[in-house]
Amino acid sequence: MEAHPQTLVIPTVLFTDRTKWRKNVLRKLETRLNDKLFLYFEYVFFKLFDFNARDYYNINNPVVKILLPKMNYKKDERIEVIRQAYSGLFQLASRMLFDKYVDFIDVYAEVSEQEQENLYHEIIQHKETAMLAQYIRDKGMQQGMQQGMQQGMQQGMQQGIIQNTKENIIEALELRFGKISPEIIDKINKTNDPAKLKELHKKAIQIKEIDSFGFIC
Repeated sequence: MEAHPQTLVIPTVLFTDRTKWRKNVLRKLETRLNDKLFLYFEYVFFKLFDFNARDYYNINNPVVKILLPKMNYKKDERIEVIRQAYSGLFQLASRMLFDKYVDFIDVYAEVSEQEQENLYHEIIQHKETAMLAQYIRDKGMQQGMQQGMQQGMQQGMQQGIIQNTKENIIEALELRFGKISPEIIDKINKTNDPAKLKELHKKAIQIKEIDSFGFIC
């Protein structure tokens, strides 16, 4: 709002839990001292599980595509929902942004190695995702999706994925909390275990305060 004072900014909170909500939540925050109001904050909120993923396949919004796996769907629709998320993001975002934000889909959907292989086969079988399938092959992602990051991936490709994951972690933190300390960046860059980096990326998306991330590292 400070950078774009003429722009209308609507505060929004997305609740991404995969369960039905049993109680309501606060929709505003208010701080008073005696009769003086110091802070008033109100937001629009959405419970993603209340929305059916299939109803949003044709919505041309990259954020919606990333959030598809957090919406409601039947168990047998899971692979199709993830495929729609992948293909939609691929169509709507630049290749650089696709590379960065496709990991959010994996995190939100908690995609297993077996599902990665099934997902790749689904992608290559659909005409509308032919370009995505080719991009996956060109980026060397096919082997990773079929075998998993820890099974047979060449060392050069693994190092590339490790570096990309580090960049994604840093960008996720900066998007959520602004500029982060050099100490945290240094800890991230010194971490080379793929499993640890994957966990750090999940935490970068999930944590509520940046101070807690330093202890996780």
